[in-house]
Amino acid sequence: MSSIFGELFRISTFGESHGGGVGVVIDGCPPRIEISAEEIQEDLNRRKPGQSKITTPRKESDLCEIISGVFEGKTLGTPIAILVRNKDARSQDYDEMAVKYRPSHADATYDAKYGIRNWQGGGRSSARETIGRVAAGAIAKKILKQVAGVEIIAYVKSIKDIEATNINQDTVTLEQVESNIVRCPDSAIAEKMIDLIDQIRKEKDSLGGTLECVVRNVPRGLGEPVFDKLEADLAKAIMSLPATKGFEIGSGFAGTTLTGSQHNDEFYLDDNGIPRTVTNRSGGIQGGISNGENIVLRAAFKPTATIGKEQKTVSKEGEETTLAAKGRHDPCVLPRAVPMVEAMVALVLCDHLLRHHAQCNLIEN
Repeated sequence: MSSIFGELFRISTFGESHGGGVGVVIDGCPPRIEISAEEIQEDLNRRKPGQSKITTPRKESDLCEIISGVFEGKTLGTPIAILVRNKDARSQDYDEMAVKYRPSHADATYDAKYGIRNWQGGGRSSARETIGRVAAGAIAKKILKQVAGVEIIAYVKSIKDIEATNINQDTVTLEQVESNIVRCPDSAIAEKMIDLIDQIRKEKDSLGGTLECVVRNVPRGLGEPVFDKLEADLAKAIMSLPATKGFEIGSGFAGTTLTGSQHNDEFYLDDNGIPRTVTNRSGGIQGGISNGENIVLRAAFKPTATIGKEQKTVSKEGEETTLAAKGRHDPCVLPRAVPMVEAMVALVLCDHLLRHHAQCNLIEN
């Protein structure tokens, strides 16, 4: 299994949904970065289940344990291991799913690939795997903030056909995002989203939507031309998250309706003589390299695959049957996906920050 991500700032996640625990090993973290379990826990608390009426009722504290790589509150430069133990698994809820494939889930494909799978809670395909990503992302965010003042803020932009259109990407704050349980900084739209998700939850169904992520104070020059373009690595990072079905950056697909003269971001010199762009349809990246403007990206998440409504399926033995999934599942993954998106963006940017320094700042003039 490819469970390793990154080049210089490299992570390897481990664990299954109903195993002893899940976590991450981080290799390549610079030394002397101040970090605590409490700082990591802040992001894990935003990701954990049981937060509200519109998330899964599974009760997990998701308390993290730093096993190695940190001493007296600072990173050592050695591998950092972080563990979160599973406490509230109910494996018996998945007995029927041991032999029946959940529609649009990974059950059938895991069997086709490996000939074996952990069917309890989805095993490795469960979104619980993202705990390790979020924990590592908290450290990456700390590095980016400390070294370059980078700020990463993600939020729910739409749920089904309800969309927030009045969010100021330059001023939106974490406090605004966290002010409601759906994590949409537009409070009026957020209430409509919450009501719709709650209604669908009662109907044993699910919803999808989109997240938007804004990265401010991005240094110019991050990204590698050709295969490791910054937007290409961001796309891979986002699309590796469970339930993602789309990625776009800057103008995205809407930009295809414009002409070149309408779409181009014209340059000007700011007060410091630095080239800036009047508009930001490029989404902060040109030629695969950050240009210093806000990076703005969006991710599409499908409706949660595991639902309580009865659906047609087949069994592992090849018989047609039906399945109404049991267990505790999110009626909409987006509120808990916000810290996951932030984490993956942070991991990519932190990795490219180290790569840029290694290549371009080897010898200081």
